[in-house]
Amino acid sequence: MELNELKKITDNFKNTGKMPALFIGHGSPMNALYNNPFTQNLTAVGNSLKEIKPNAILVVSAHWLTTNGTAVAVTPKPKTIHDFGGFPEELFKQQYPAPGAPNLALETKQLITSTIVHEDLRWGLDHGAWTVLVHMFPEANIPVFELSIDYTKPPEYHYNLASELKSLRKKGVIVIGSGNLVHNLYRVNFSDMAKPFEWAIEFDEVVKSKLIKKEYNDLMNYEALGTSALLSIPTNEHYLPMFYTLGITDKDEEIRFTYEEIQNASISMRCFQIG
Repeated sequence: MELNELKKITDNFKNTGKMPALFIGHGSPMNALYNNPFTQNLTAVGNSLKEIKPNAILVVSAHWLTTNGTAVAVTPKPKTIHDFGGFPEELFKQQYPAPGAPNLALETKQLITSTIVHEDLRWGLDHGAWTVLVHMFPEANIPVFELSIDYTKPPEYHYNLASELKSLRKKGVIVIGSGNLVHNLYRVNFSDMAKPFEWAIEFDEVVKSKLIKKEYNDLMNYEALGTSALLSIPTNEHYLPMFYTLGITDKDEEIRFTYEEIQNASISMRCFQIG
């Protein structure tokens, strides 16, 4: 599609003002089936967002990792991806039949000039997206598309890439980074009554403090934040989505923490909204 043709199409999207950006700690896929404080909070947040009538939702999920650059899903009808194993059959039967947003996905590709972005027609909605959206927007009537995370790149790269996408928020696009600030599956305890590790609580609070103070460089260089950081982020795929939420917003925008909890001893469910 030619750039001027794409512009004509996306110009038709109503401008609803600057949409918010969110970070959601999605945790276990089982949250899709649960009615608990976390999912109740997702429902409440979703209800507040419906009032601003978004045109689409862009999700950057910890579960779409690429190693050969960044990709954007231009899928018209994204499938529900059950990218996990060992869970009840009921979870595998869950579907989230939201339409895709190919035109906005193509605009996303055009906005990114720092790297080549590949168009992907195979990816659907992984569980970092649909297990959250099923509570926030259960009607599945808002178009959704995903942007991959190039796992070979450092946090600063992802923050800078996201900053190229700020104009999407004025096209009525809500941006959701979906991961977990503390995510150590080596130490996970699947009991719903599991007591959080002290290091998990400590690092979750460190991140909260750094976010409030807008000390994003410290968050990018998390390895220097001590033992609790290294235990909380043994691998950083669940941490990186946060930088898409931060990068697509302006530093003078208010950050509001919408939920906080440590589930399964070593998984931070902290969520926040900007704008």
